[in-house]
Amino acid sequence: MKKLFYKEMKLSANPLSYWFIIFSDVAMLPRYPILVGSFFICLGIFHTYQQIREYDDITYTVMLPVKKQDVVTAKYLFVLFIECTAFILCTLLTIIRMKVLGHAAPYVTNQLMNANAAYLGYVLIVFAAFNGIFLAGFFKTAYQIGKPFILFCVVGFIIIIIGETLHHIPNLESLNDPSSVSVPQVAILVIGIAVFMLCTWVSYQKAVKDFEEIDL
Repeated sequence: MKKLFYKEMKLSANPLSYWFIIFSDVAMLPRYPILVGSFFICLGIFHTYQQIREYDDITYTVMLPVKKQDVVTAKYLFVLFIECTAFILCTLLTIIRMKVLGHAAPYVTNQLMNANAAYLGYVLIVFAAFNGIFLAGFFKTAYQIGKPFILFCVVGFIIIIIGETLHHIPNLESLNDPSSVSVPQVAILVIGIAVFMLCTWVSYQKAVKDFEEIDL
């Protein structure tokens, strides 16, 4: 598995998957829909799967002395590596923004989403949607990427809209606090962690089952 994962990192991955991690930096931008950054990180991963399809990487990998389940596992591990790296970067930047710049005027007066614990929860929910919709959809055929990605785009932007709307509802203003953590923020973060873990695991199990049934 270690060698197969190394293959995904070095051979199968499109460089854009690594470069697009930099979109985590939008967490520092005031008056910008910062959750869009998580969508672009997923877009970077999408470029790898586009490359996988064009180079027929699936057929090549299956021809190696590995189990079909291992093929799915390695590709999921690659996706999780990108997502976890981006999330760690988002977390570090969020801490800097809250502790160092939390009282800066551009953030205090920001009507769009501020980087805080709730924002991190939303990021995980977007990643969960990508894993649950796009990855599971891809391994259903090991070829089609357009339909599952479009569906993810729709769901992803619905999540972004909801995130940008909730903190405008009375009694939920603390969701957008730029400098301190509130109970509603923690609730969103916990929900995000749970949804990410659940969607990824269910998606993985479905992907393994579907991929085993595909006659390559």
